Amino acid sequence: MTFSALDSGVLGPLFTTTPMQACFADTARLDAMLQAEAALARAQAKLGLVPAALAPALTPRQWDLPSLGQATALAGVPAIPFVAAVQTTLPPELERAFHHGTTTQDIMDTALVLQMRDALVLIEDELRGVMAGLITLATAHRNTPCVGRTYGQHAAPVTFGFKCAVWLVGVADVLAALPALRVHVLVASLGGPVGMLRAGPALLDGFAAELGLGTTPLAWHALRGRMLEAGQWLAQLIGALAKLATDVVHLASTEVAEVNEPYVPGRGGSSAMPHKRNPVSCTVILAAQAAAGGFVATLQNAMPALHERPPGLWHAEWHALPALFGLAAGALREGRVLAEGLEVDPARMLQNIGRTNGLLFADAAAARLGQTMGREAAHEHVEAMAGEVRRSGRHLVDLLGPDAALAFDLGPAVAAAGPWVDRAVVYGRSLG
Repeated sequence: MTFSALDSGVLGPLFTTTPMQACFADTARLDAMLQAEAALARAQAKLGLVPAALAPALTPRQWDLPSLGQATALAGVPAIPFVAAVQTTLPPELERAFHHGTTTQDIMDTALVLQMRDALVLIEDELRGVMAGLITLATAHRNTPCVGRTYGQHAAPVTFGFKCAVWLVGVADVLAALPALRVHVLVASLGGPVGMLRAGPALLDGFAAELGLGTTPLAWHALRGRMLEAGQWLAQLIGALAKLATDVVHLASTEVAEVNEPYVPGRGGSSAMPHKRNPVSCTVILAAQAAAGGFVATLQNAMPALHERPPGLWHAEWHALPALFGLAAGALREGRVLAEGLEVDPARMLQNIGRTNGLLFADAAAARLGQTMGREAAHEHVEAMAGEVRRSGRHLVDLLGPDAALAFDLGPAVAAAGPWVDRAVVYGRSLG
């Protein structure tokens, strides 16, 4: 039985990726805990606190997951049976030194950070792939005119490259924030039972150095802002992809039909309607977006930790952070499918530009007429003629006359969009 779609053998492949599942698997958690213990032993040995032979004895091993699970249900945390399991493999003189001076939260939080470090490598690789695909797409369609829409309605002409540039900048903003996130979040936890590590800051610094992690001024047992920060960054990432997916879903609808997800036989079909070609990539991304907010709220709710270690709130994070990483991985995979393979129909875009009989150029027409009529009078006149277009089906240019005819030209919109597309592409490429 599985209680999460991300862990399901049936649903998991839809919503996340195998490498991300491996990052947060039970064995990965336990291996990371052992890695943290070995680093602690090395740092302690350098200060003469434990025998030098302890760290080499903490070698990788096979874990009895069912037994550890049953013992965790009794103990309340997995670190207690983990420590007991490792101690059974050590000689007496090393058994007494193992896990010396530390506490459950130190080892579990540090292990989580190690898992997050590996997960962020996967995230960055896919994020860069999405960005590269969007750069290519924006560049290819820099001068492809299409409808600009506000409030779901035709507004004024833009280019499809400009739409892609908006998606690109959203993704690039997330990537730009990643280096600072790594510095702030990838930090060791070592405070001992109540956060005041008796061995002092030197041991914390040595422990962190052994693992290649940063440090904090004080133990972060009850300071959970960094975990919330990681969750918010993942939610922003998913949200940036959801902006892309939201637009593509509409642009791929039957009535619009300007783009399509790349065709793969058997993908996006319907059990009842053989003609359907449903947007699977967008669906996965939007499902991740819908779920992500709840997990971020869980991390937010864990902030008011009671005294030096809270009951329940810290444990709730275990539900949230791995899930957010899993959702982000699946969303990125599908975002890359869209960025690298989106099928674009410029001819349909031109056709849709003409669907409103010139109303798409109303703003430009009002600006042109305003040069002789005045701004307010021109706006009122064009607004009135727009109503006539809707009633009669006539073209706006015929109703406004020759003075406004030059406004019905896609050239200025295409020319205006180009530098913004270029600017977005330069920004994306500047991130490496």
